[in-house]
Amino acid sequence: MTVDPGRHELVVVAPDGIGEVLEGDDLAALALSVCDLVDGDVLTITSKVVSKAEGRRRTGDRLAGIAGETVRVVARRGPTTIVRNHLGLTMAAAGIDASNVTAGDYLLLPADPDRTARAVRAAIAERTGANVGVLITDTAGRAWRNGQGDIAIGAAGLLVLEDFAGRDDAYGNALAVTAPAVADELAGAAELASGKLAARPFAVIRGRADLVLPSGEDGSGASALVRADGADMFGYGTREAVVHALSGTGGEVFGSPALAEDLAIAVTSVLGQEAEVSVLEGRVRTSLSASAADVQIRLEALAFAFGWRLSSTPVPDDPPGSRPGGRPGGRPDGRMVEVTFLPSSP
Repeated sequence: MTVDPGRHELVVVAPDGIGEVLEGDDLAALALSVCDLVDGDVLTITSKVVSKAEGRRRTGDRLAGIAGETVRVVARRGPTTIVRNHLGLTMAAAGIDASNVTAGDYLLLPADPDRTARAVRAAIAERTGANVGVLITDTAGRAWRNGQGDIAIGAAGLLVLEDFAGRDDAYGNALAVTAPAVADELAGAAELASGKLAARPFAVIRGRADLVLPSGEDGSGASALVRADGADMFGYGTREAVVHALSGTGGEVFGSPALAEDLAIAVTSVLGQEAEVSVLEGRVRTSLSASAADVQIRLEALAFAFGWRLSSTPVPDDPPGSRPGGRPGGRPDGRMVEVTFLPSSP
């Protein structure tokens, strides 16, 4: 496998020759038995064979296995459950795989894919002297697109994100948040070569030596690609977000408290454009009829979802006749309540 230095080429090779992987097998030795590795290569390994080698095979109730790997349920639609697992990954069925194993068995994801990638990288360097990057890959769905693709769940010796923030494009435009997830892109390229059913768990990618870190530097690992709870704008499915807002639970995954101006827009959306909603000294205020208990319940859920809290104060009536109208204080609809949204942290 060669790359022409005069052109920008990416070459991916997924060799045949790997049989059934068993618990205790040496992953580095298996890779070296079929892969010719040189400095600057990226070796990808499917999570399935990592799980087999590391004894992550289980037998019995798959639903119990999913529950054991689940930190929290993100969404559930019939038989499909999307969860955040112990690795921080949001995946269907916690990433548990029942394919390519004996009927009745299933595989948990590797316990620490970054650690596995570091161990394989170190073993290859020790045995061959080659400085390579290592990726552990797995298949995942995408929230906004049909189908699945491979992503990096473990990494060593590799930049997993390229940061272009602060640089200019060819037209002189400043790039603010452009950060390609190159580890995921490499994982997808490897999957194209290895296939799903071809029993080719290793792939070698040549042509991106610029992403491979110097010997002895393992880098951040693929865990750097996982958004923390609260940093993800889509921490729940739409139905689940409504349930958690109404029940007042799970607020940490709604993100950091929203800006007062954003909350005011949301309050106006709930109450209608005719509502008087103001922002003053970092607080959001509006008024409701005291009899509108259902509306106040909706506003309490809204405050929770936006990371704020609600305070309600009865508005004193004006003296009789001081305002026009059919009731004291000029309020045809009865007594009023001033509703104030306060930051969740005093």
